[in-house]
Amino acid sequence: MSHLEAFLKAMRADAALVHKPENLRWLAGYTGEGCLFISANRRVILTDFRYVTQARVQSPDWALEQVSGDTGYPALAAKLARAEGAGRLWLETDHLTYDDYQGFAQALAGVELLPMGGVPERLRQVKDAAELDSIRRAAKIASDAFVNLLPRIHAGMTERQVQRMLEYEMLELGSEGVAFETIAASGPNGALPHARPSDRVIESGELLTLDFGATVNGYRSDMTRTVGFGKITGALQDIYETVRQAQQLGLDALAAGRPCSEIDRVARDFIDARYPEAFGHSLGHGVGLFIHEQPRLSQRSTDVLVPGNVVTVEPGVYIPDLGGCRIEDTVIITADGYENTIAAPKALIEL
Repeated sequence: MSHLEAFLKAMRADAALVHKPENLRWLAGYTGEGCLFISANRRVILTDFRYVTQARVQSPDWALEQVSGDTGYPALAAKLARAEGAGRLWLETDHLTYDDYQGFAQALAGVELLPMGGVPERLRQVKDAAELDSIRRAAKIASDAFVNLLPRIHAGMTERQVQRMLEYEMLELGSEGVAFETIAASGPNGALPHARPSDRVIESGELLTLDFGATVNGYRSDMTRTVGFGKITGALQDIYETVRQAQQLGLDALAAGRPCSEIDRVARDFIDARYPEAFGHSLGHGVGLFIHEQPRLSQRSTDVLVPGNVVTVEPGVYIPDLGGCRIEDTVIITADGYENTIAAPKALIEL
């Protein structure tokens, strides 16, 4: 079943307007701006002059409607809805701004507007063979980039210098671009899970956490490795080893049919027993066309893993004024366990 067929089967309205860029690509193969109008009989890309040719090339089986200065997206959507006799229209209300929603509501007076409720995101949780292949390739690029980077970095460099070298290496290996903003956090900055690279100079005896990913055909990879510079103190060694063991426990717990909350608990209990309140984020998340997708490995998750899910396993320990450590792999859930797409080493490296 194609992505579009799966969406139509799940649709509980007469028609739908899709706006999220990752859903445009997933449903139509289109990577430009605009939105999709989808009904049982019509599939139309709504866009402006800049993307007309692109839409025709990327999505030749889709009809095209062009906005203009006089006719915007709400007016075109209303025209299509009337032509289809659509009385109920799905909208991505979790994406549209309030003003955008009001514009569609006014143009579509008499049509019942309903929230899409994340249906495309739920369908995207299970990846097909082509999607998995793209994720594997993105993961290999990121892993190889990290291995290639190690001999070239040293104490005395800044976080931003390491970030630029790593991103360039991924591009050289074939990444379309970074999967998300690369994190390079050294020393005390390592206690910030989402620290932004700075001009801070990395010193000997510190840990450096690198969180990064590559992109292939729009699909992302996500990995984190923490490395040491010079001789690492006992306290930091203990943090590293705790995270490494917790990450392996999380990986070992992965299985189709297992609740995501249970997997989070396995790694979290191990860390909490040693570093209470030092692991404040979820264990992992889905990865695909968007870097944070469903399912989520978290304490509050109600998701259950199924084959074809792609998730990260990324425990961390963060100690203010000292530093932190995170280790992360992107894995594919299979019928008999999991496939780890990340091949980079996880033993503590002291450069």
